[in-house]
Amino acid sequence: MHMKKLLTPAVLCLGLILSACSSTGSVEEGAGKVEDRNAGAVKTVTPPSSRSQALAALRDPNSPLSKRSIYFDFDSYVVKPEFQSLVQTHGRFLAQNPDLKVLIQGNADERGSREYNLALGQKRAEAVKNALVTFGAREDQVEAVSLGEEKPVCTEKTEECYAQNRRADILYSGEF
Repeated sequence: MHMKKLLTPAVLCLGLILSACSSTGSVEEGAGKVEDRNAGAVKTVTPPSSRSQALAALRDPNSPLSKRSIYFDFDSYVVKPEFQSLVQTHGRFLAQNPDLKVLIQGNADERGSREYNLALGQKRAEAVKNALVTFGAREDQVEAVSLGEEKPVCTEKTEECYAQNRRADILYSGEF
């Protein structure tokens, strides 16, 4: 009986050590889950090194995230099909980086009144915002504003130049 009492704590300690060392699932290196007890949700936390890599993608010319202008047809605020994948990429990126925010600046060419161009620029910015939210961004991550005709990238009076000014630009935190 005395021997049984001595073995029981030793066996118990050994069992605890072995169970603590065992793994039943895989954990992606660098990623973790945190339970938000207030909301009852589990959130993925991006470690600083991964976040730095993600932000570097915004400046990498080979990354689709470096492309941040969505162009529109004359007198239109419909996101064209050729820009859907770009908006989708940014929407998913925002979903994966919930601490980031973007400002969408809607622009128009110089044709039309100042008031009309401000309204059109706002509609363009809102169209991009809605698309980003559709693809995973949260409403509170995205702000839409209009610059109207006030920030042209081209000042020549040609159709090619006007087309460059009919756009919405995506600016990330720290760029506005």
